[in-house]
Amino acid sequence: MHTDNPEAAGGFRTAETVRVEAFSDGVFAIVITLLVIEIHRPDTAPGGLAAALVHAWPSYAAYVLAFLYVGVIWINHHALFQRLRYIDAPFLWINLGILGTSALVPFPTGVLAGAFETGSPADQRAAVVAYAMVAGLMSAAWLPVFPYLQHHRHLAHPHVPAAEFRRQYSRPIVGIVSYAVAALLGWYVSPPLACVIFLGMVIYHAWTSQGNRS
Repeated sequence: MHTDNPEAAGGFRTAETVRVEAFSDGVFAIVITLLVIEIHRPDTAPGGLAAALVHAWPSYAAYVLAFLYVGVIWINHHALFQRLRYIDAPFLWINLGILGTSALVPFPTGVLAGAFETGSPADQRAAVVAYAMVAGLMSAAWLPVFPYLQHHRHLAHPHVPAAEFRRQYSRPIVGIVSYAVAALLGWYVSPPLACVIFLGMVIYHAWTSQGNRS
């Protein structure tokens, strides 16, 4: 349902959030579905299936990690839209940035799984850096969200406190810095150590999915 908001500022028309939420939910659902494609059926000689399934454990682990991450991003996205009653054109572009970077997740997930299946240290280093770069981009996509909403209070529900969005400024920054550290440690020290940071960031974003509190 579309409606004009007389309180809109900056000359941008506003609309209710229903259609954008539905579109966003569809994108997240597709991304999660595509993650399964990265788990390939083993191609083995007769009698070797059990060993091949065990050998493919990195694919399962990468899938679980990426599934949880996309799921947590969706939870954060849902919590954000619970605070909004309108959106405008600039915020539509911001939201597209979030969706676009989230849609990249299946690619580094497959790369990460393949690198740990082959057991090549060089490939593992490259894979964790690729994953960290994509995850860092996803965090960066959230950078403009909270400052924009802080300065366009007419988009939020009246009951949302004025300082609500300002308290969230640090969350994307924590993600960007953490993934940069993961890339450096994964390249120069240990790729599994980078994976531990990846898991830690999933936990962090899940813990703060309803936002930082004062």
